[in-house]
Amino acid sequence: MSTDPFVPGRIEDQPRQKQNLAPGVSYPSARPWHADRPGDVRAGQPRGPLLGVPGPNIGYALTLVERGRERVALAPHEHWADAAAVVGEVAMKRAASYGRAPVMADVECARLVLGYQGGCEPDFAKWRVLMVEGAHESYHRRRALCDAVDLDAVRLAPSALEARVAETRREIRERATTASGLRT
Repeated sequence: MSTDPFVPGRIEDQPRQKQNLAPGVSYPSARPWHADRPGDVRAGQPRGPLLGVPGPNIGYALTLVERGRERVALAPHEHWADAAAVVGEVAMKRAASYGRAPVMADVECARLVLGYQGGCEPDFAKWRVLMVEGAHESYHRRRALCDAVDLDAVRLAPSALEARVAETRREIRERATTASGLRT
């Protein structure tokens, strides 16, 4: 394939000044930007329950969850769509806390914390079935469960998280039950 004729091949061939400007004329310095347009968030990203954490390309977590579908252990009467929704939300939360796009380790930590890796206590699995029922259609259910996950715990490496998984699941159960109003 040939090279574009407008792309200089060597650094010496690059323009020595901005094109379309007369010699000796330069661009003015940049002015500071202010959030003054309609719809701009003036006070920064709001934080609180049910608001989530923004991050770059966090929707990619759903693709990673789908790729690991065969590694998800569902309880009886639990639906894949609900499990994928909550695992994706927790993976997104973990990735956004690092300020990067999701990777497979985020999905692994989410599956481990929520008991989808297998070997989950039957009592927690029964509660999880009730908690995530309809989560793929209910923003409130997904956010309540995701907000209940302790960020410090989920930020651990999957190998380090295994040692704290029982305590973390107990905390998730207490917080999510309170936030959602679900009776167990």
